Parts: sequence; C-alpha cells; structure tokens
Amino acid sequence: MNKNYTLEKLPKIAAELIATAKNKTLLFYGQMGVGKTTLIKEICKELKVQDSISSPTFSLVNEYQTIDNAKVFHFDFYRITEEEEALDMGIEDYLYNNDWCLIEWPENIENLLPLDAVEIHLTILDDNKRNINLKQ
Repeated sequence: MNKNYTLEKLPKIAAELIATAKNKTLLFYGQMGVGKTTLIKEICKELKVQDSISSPTFSLVNEYQTIDNAKVFHFDFYRITEEEEALDMGIEDYLYNNDWCLIEWPENIENLLPLDAVEIHLTILDDNKRNINLKQ
C-alpha cells in the first residue's frame, strides 16, 4: 500500500491496514507531527477499543481493551536511549503474545523487533495531506 490521504480518509486507511496486515505488530515510522498517534487512534477505533487513547510518551506503553476483551498495546519509544530499557519493561512478552502491538519510534529498539513486523512509513506532503507506505 502506498497512498496519499487526508484526515477525512483516515478511517478507511485504518480499516485497510487492519485487513491487510500480515502481522499484528505494526511499526510506525515518520517525523514528529506526521500523524503517527492520530493514525493509531483511528486503528484503535476500528479495533473497537473501549478506552481513551493517548500517546504513552512517558509511560512507554498503554494497554487498551476492545469490546471483545482483546488487548491492544500502544508503545512510544521516542524517549528510549538504550534498547535495554525496552528489555527491562518486558517488550518481548508483549511482542510474542499475538495481541496487537502498535509501536511509535520503532527505530529506537530495532534489534528487538520481530522480523515479520509490518512497517508503516508516514510522510508529510502538505498541511492537509500525508503519504502512507506499507511494507510487509
């Protein structure tokens, strides 16, 4: 998938990502302000998360519950300086339990990530448009 989109098309993009993802570990790449958290919020809505969704910038991970009692984990590794920090929090337990794992700033823990994780690269085209490039 390589598409340009606006905020109005985000629900459709999120649904398509969920339907086509070959793995439940989604890695979100892109500069600050590109819309990683906004896209993750929309994916969580599509997965029917009941909780309030926010970026776990300081806590590193937020756990959400869906209406079907499934779990969705949202990570933000922006502030990670050593991969050891992710290991200390038990990242491997999260990544290999078949729950959805939505990871912002995965480049900060790249040696710990599953090889079959889905890469989502976001870029800013202008104030209203973004490009999404999916690599599976």
